[in-house]
Amino acid sequence: MWTAIKSSWALFIGMIFLMVSNGLLATLLTLRADDLGFSASGIGLMQSAYPVGSLLGCLIAPRLIVGVGHIRTFAALASVASVAALVHLITYDLFSWGAMRLLSGFCFSGLYIVAESWLNGRADNNTRGSLLSIYFVIQTGGVTIGQLLLNLSSPEGIFLFILVSILISLSLVPMLISASATPSYELPERITFSELFKLSPMGLTGSFVNGVSQGALYVALALYGGAIGFSSGAIGTLIGFLTLGGMLAQFPLGKLSDRVDRRFVIVGAPALTIPVCYYLATLESPLDSSVLLFGLVGLLGALILPLYSICMAHMNDYLKPSQMVAASGTLVLIFALGMVFGPTLGSVAVEHFGPEGLFYLLSITSALTVSTALFRLWSGQPSVSSSIPAVAMTTNLTPEATNLFPATPSQSSEKNKVDG
Repeated sequence: MWTAIKSSWALFIGMIFLMVSNGLLATLLTLRADDLGFSASGIGLMQSAYPVGSLLGCLIAPRLIVGVGHIRTFAALASVASVAALVHLITYDLFSWGAMRLLSGFCFSGLYIVAESWLNGRADNNTRGSLLSIYFVIQTGGVTIGQLLLNLSSPEGIFLFILVSILISLSLVPMLISASATPSYELPERITFSELFKLSPMGLTGSFVNGVSQGALYVALALYGGAIGFSSGAIGTLIGFLTLGGMLAQFPLGKLSDRVDRRFVIVGAPALTIPVCYYLATLESPLDSSVLLFGLVGLLGALILPLYSICMAHMNDYLKPSQMVAASGTLVLIFALGMVFGPTLGSVAVEHFGPEGLFYLLSITSALTVSTALFRLWSGQPSVSSSIPAVAMTTNLTPEATNLFPATPSQSSEKNKVDG
């Protein structure tokens, strides 16, 4: 594993810069747009352009890599992403900001595909899980650090936007000076929506709804913080607690789902989310109870963010080894499709029902997940033993990352059953 890590040091350093910049920019834009007087629903629509761009990047970027290679693709996309961040300083309308968010989503998803395919080329069957875990920690840790950088300056100024551009540009340096040869690359396979639904309706539905929840959280939570009177630094800390809670809970909940029927975890986590959301919605004077608020938001992250990983693991339990990469890659795109709707729904909820509207929306999405999982449990469909461990996932992983999933040769064709 250490040999693989050392051969990919440039990639990991570059990804740290990218994740910090992306985490900072996402929240910074919400705060800056709110300061400029954009409506909450308008901010949600603008931010929804990012996952749309990500979907396009997942479809187009692999062909760029095949055509010009990893390094050139990475350099081109990073350069465009750096420029897109600065354009926000010279335009002040939703249309241009939405266009830049779409462009950023395209570029960043392409950058992640380069990183993940590079890791896949460096990994073997003994190191895939470890490398993916390191990559997960870098992604979530980078996003958390990005939120904390909001304390450095006011969103109304230019410093933070320039910092984002600098960080993206710096991500190029280790990649360009690395002496390691880039791996070969092949276009990933896909599986159709209907084929995936037959294989795993629970994994499909759960991932889509969780995408809505996560998209709403990462955008509308900043609006919530601004509405209750938090400073930009405090809002960054609030979202940092959300991400940290999700990161800390990923591995324990994943291990639990490996030992019991995963559907019990898919029922239990969102069922616990509902009372937490109710408590947050009815919390009096949240500005005066910031410590409690941070703790509850961290708990919310622990209950919501890992669910995507568990839904994907549940789907993999019912697949043949030959189906896993294609099906998991398609599920990543379906999760991203859910994230397209999340920012708009979350922002509309805050705009029309007040700050607590975000938590009412999360209660609804959690209830949908619980009811779907209970229906599958009560339908009498048999469960299967979990021979594929739950792998930690983030919102930034692309279909290419599924090539890094640790697969066990002990999987048999019996996995190819209709999902419960």
